[in-house]
Amino acid sequence: MRRNLNQQECIELLKQNYIGRLAYVSGGCPHIVPITYFYDTDSNTIISYSSVGHKIREMRKNPAISFSVDEIASIANWKSVLLHGTFTELSRIDAKHMLHEFSEGVKKVIANTHGEHPKYISEFSAKIDNEDIPVIFQIHITEITGKLRKSF
Repeated sequence: MRRNLNQQECIELLKQNYIGRLAYVSGGCPHIVPITYFYDTDSNTIISYSSVGHKIREMRKNPAISFSVDEIASIANWKSVLLHGTFTELSRIDAKHMLHEFSEGVKKVIANTHGEHPKYISEFSAKIDNEDIPVIFQIHITEITGKLRKSF
């Protein structure tokens, strides 16, 4: 059986995971990279962070993005969510608050999913060089769709 996921099922898939793929455009070509994220139910946004590099520079130029998350048990049993949205860079107290939300949120997802209890961001997300100041960002969701395939 194949079917579309409803909006609540899409949100549940986002809430239950913390690794997704971010797509952005650079020079007319799409790029896709894995990122660690947290879905914030209060703001209906994806929260993440990165050091300044290609991805951040290009999203500053063109904030339109796509983001996907999958759960794949087998070729006949999977769920997938695709969303479109806009990149927003946070600063100052907003960035500090959202980085805290990101860290605590991902820790909860990992604890619920894997029974592990990481204490620091470096235990579940790419380390950022101590000299780099991380860019905290949100993806404001403008459209969300999902698919499911399940065999019985």
